[in-house]
Amino acid sequence: MINSRHHLLYRTVTVHQNITIPQEYIDTLHAQVGDSEQVEAILAACRRPLRKSVRVNTLKTSVDAFLERAKRHDWQLSPIPWCDTGFWIEADESVTPLGNSAEHLAGWFYIQEASSMLPVTALVRDNDQLDLVLDMASAPGSKTTQIAALMRQEGMLVANEYAASRLKVLAANIQRCGVMNSALTHFDASIFGEWMGESFNTVLLDAPCSGEGAMRKDEHAMKNWSISSTQEIAALQKQLIESAFYALKPGGTLVYSTCTLNQYENQDVCQHLLATFGDAVETVSLHDLFDGANASATPEGFLHVYPHIFDTEGFFVAKFTKKHSVALPEQQRRKAKFPFAPMNDKTQQALVKQLKQDFNLTLPNQLSAWERDKEVWLFPTAFDAIKDKVRFQRIGVKLGECHKKGVRWYHDGVVALACSSDNVTTIDLTTEQAREWYMGRDVRPEATSGKGDVIVSYQGMIIGIGKWVSNRIKNGLPRERVCDTNLFT
Repeated sequence: MINSRHHLLYRTVTVHQNITIPQEYIDTLHAQVGDSEQVEAILAACRRPLRKSVRVNTLKTSVDAFLERAKRHDWQLSPIPWCDTGFWIEADESVTPLGNSAEHLAGWFYIQEASSMLPVTALVRDNDQLDLVLDMASAPGSKTTQIAALMRQEGMLVANEYAASRLKVLAANIQRCGVMNSALTHFDASIFGEWMGESFNTVLLDAPCSGEGAMRKDEHAMKNWSISSTQEIAALQKQLIESAFYALKPGGTLVYSTCTLNQYENQDVCQHLLATFGDAVETVSLHDLFDGANASATPEGFLHVYPHIFDTEGFFVAKFTKKHSVALPEQQRRKAKFPFAPMNDKTQQALVKQLKQDFNLTLPNQLSAWERDKEVWLFPTAFDAIKDKVRFQRIGVKLGECHKKGVRWYHDGVVALACSSDNVTTIDLTTEQAREWYMGRDVRPEATSGKGDVIVSYQGMIIGIGKWVSNRIKNGLPRERVCDTNLFT
């Protein structure tokens, strides 16, 4: 029942100086929750600042190493119950933002809201297969890189993003985190059911949504909110969840999530999936996903996380399995000419020899070398299973370029390989030299000189590659990684 004292249609209520919430939304909350005290608790949570949280990137470091580094910085950490690599963090950012800390620039952690770690936790419980994974709406990359860390560079992760403006951000975060087994696509995600039917063991659909749950950090999240707009978004979400289910192999796992709170975009979309595919789909209850999860569980076994429950952003998570195959839409193929070719054995042997000689690095078995013109790329071997189905924007990681005198190495590939190796020799830089490095400048390590290519590090973190020129190391940091303001001290 809607409490009459709240019911002033379309009036705007200011909950703090930055955020306004339409009364229509508050009315919807009352109708949905049915308890005025609970609604007040939700709105009170939205008035409070959102706690900052981070996730350790285990492709580049360990949780223990990160905890030790946090002590040095006097960062106060509190474990996030549903993610064993996630922490709420209190840090003095008055001089250096967390995003400009040496650890963040080196890819040791990802700044990610705590509740947004839930979908991937749900995705991988019960030892679900992660050999062929589709992330249908990936940017900016928080969940993509969370999945990648759990995959440990094995298998294949297809990360799709429809918005061209967000694709570059996604690629940058994947590269910073050292992910080598991903492939990026740029499509309306509704095509995957037609183009890649029953191709993936695991699918995450973190769907585009009205973003109600994000109002604690985004003052504009509710600016254009209305019931009619959420119903329009829900219609799109129903198309996307159908596509996700078609793309899933029998026996596979689908997780559907949003950062919104209304039932149109959450429970109703899930019910649409169940009604559309009948006994082919089964709900997996998440009530025991972590200690305390039952506080946000619905009768169906979904997690409907209101902001006041765990003091987070709002979120919704549901999990399903595909019990058997279903009739697929007519399969479409719009494959463009593939510009890469596998590197021949002789050339790859020379590549492996030079990689060993220059950096004492080897190529993992799960990666293979491919060429395009002079470029050398490392692709996940699992890519063979899907390479003919769609056009990919970027696959794997760039390792270098071939020239007459051998391979000219590229930052992303060498750094990612080095972070996966236990036997790497580096030149460790001082704080001032590391700052110079991130500003794109050459460095001159004291009383040191050498020749050839070299990996540079800072306080045990691998941060790039360079080349000796007399007594200086020529900076190999890609131009787009250069950062020259508010750097660590």
